[in-house]
Amino acid sequence: MAHPGEDSRDQFDSSNLIVYLWKWRKPLIGITLLAGILAAVFSGPSFIKPKYASTATVFPSTTNSLSKALLPQPFATANQDFLEFGEEEQAEQLLQMLNSDVIRRRIIEKYDLIRHYQIDTSTPYAQTQLYETFDENISYDRTEFMSVEVSVLDVSPDTAAQIANDIIHLPDSVKNGIKRERALKGLSIIRNNYQELRREIKELNDSLTFLRSKGVHDYETQAAVLSEQLATAMIEKGVNSPVVDQIQRRLDTLGKYGSAYVGLRSRLSDAQDELSAIKVRYEQAQVDVNEIVPATFKINMAYPAEKKAYPIRWLIVVLSALGAFVTTVIAILIIDTIRQTPAKEKG
Repeated sequence: MAHPGEDSRDQFDSSNLIVYLWKWRKPLIGITLLAGILAAVFSGPSFIKPKYASTATVFPSTTNSLSKALLPQPFATANQDFLEFGEEEQAEQLLQMLNSDVIRRRIIEKYDLIRHYQIDTSTPYAQTQLYETFDENISYDRTEFMSVEVSVLDVSPDTAAQIANDIIHLPDSVKNGIKRERALKGLSIIRNNYQELRREIKELNDSLTFLRSKGVHDYETQAAVLSEQLATAMIEKGVNSPVVDQIQRRLDTLGKYGSAYVGLRSRLSDAQDELSAIKVRYEQAQVDVNEIVPATFKINMAYPAEKKAYPIRWLIVVLSALGAFVTTVIAILIIDTIRQTPAKEKG
């Protein structure tokens, strides 16, 4: 409630805010317009370089090993679908790869971004500033459909599109480079095992050939036949018959080398089975080393933008004018309150 004698026009009443603001309309309108004009001027290309946005979209793939996806697997119930899009896990892996220092360094080096972004290399934090500017202008986002969007801002629309398109191709080379390095080590191990097993099989065959030269061809069958012949000869020819002696010598030779023959034959059979299994893995490892499979499906390639994306001039003008208006209102309230305080004390 106003005191008697006070000018009601100078009293601020929250229920009559419009009347109060109308009273101060001239400074409010003037300062708001001035702020808008200044914002329009200083947000122009003379003060802020416009930036253009380019976006590329990729889907991750689910295939990690080309051999497992395409070649028959002896112990697998089903092969991977070579053409299947990746899901959340693969999308997160792709995002992690895109944010890796490997891809960042390749883009920085190819486009000489430290010079392109006009970063002073003499400052002690030039590298940090470069990475911060890189992160401000280049971003990766996973969409609701499990694809990944690569967005690039740059003062040149052509450069923005080129960087975005290069980035979506880099995961292929980076991932395949890592996989090939591991595949080469695996191939080397399998090749050594394969070659060692082949040497062992050759040695086993040589040993069996030697035993065959001694007359051991099929130990079990020969032992049974010779034993039967010996018994028959002893009955028909007598114990001291030359025929009995000849059969006995053959049995003695068979007994001398028979156990070795059985052991070598059993080991040779196991080695041949093992060689067949290793050969399959050897061929798979060769495929993984020599063939390259894309890590992503390219859905939308980036193209040079026709309109700038930054700064949004009208938004800067509106926010600046609104900020100036609110600030002016607060300043008027403070000044008006201070001015009226002595009058209230005297009243």
